[in-house]
Amino acid sequence: MLKGQHQYYVYILSNKMYGVLYIGMTNNLERRMIVHKNKLVEGFSKQYNLTKLMCFEQFQYVNDAIKREKQLKNWKRDWKIELIEEHNKDWHDLAIDWDF
Repeated sequence: MLKGQHQYYVYILSNKMYGVLYIGMTNNLERRMIVHKNKLVEGFSKQYNLTKLMCFEQFQYVNDAIKREKQLKNWKRDWKIELIEEHNKDWHDLAIDWDF
């Protein structure tokens, strides 16, 4: 990544295959996954034990990421499941091997 460039991520978490889904946006996916996996913030993801990264998309511009996050949050559940399975058909935690 070039100096001055930013990366933004829209991501979907779950607690298990076909479980509860959570959509979020961040500029640091690793840091955000530390927060979710260690339940460092009170809220929906902590309440439902949403610690598994099911899929994510990367954006250069924050406005594009915000737009996509809003779009996904308005999608039907079936569409979200199709998106996950398009990229991660077995619902593996994509962050399981990350060094935290």
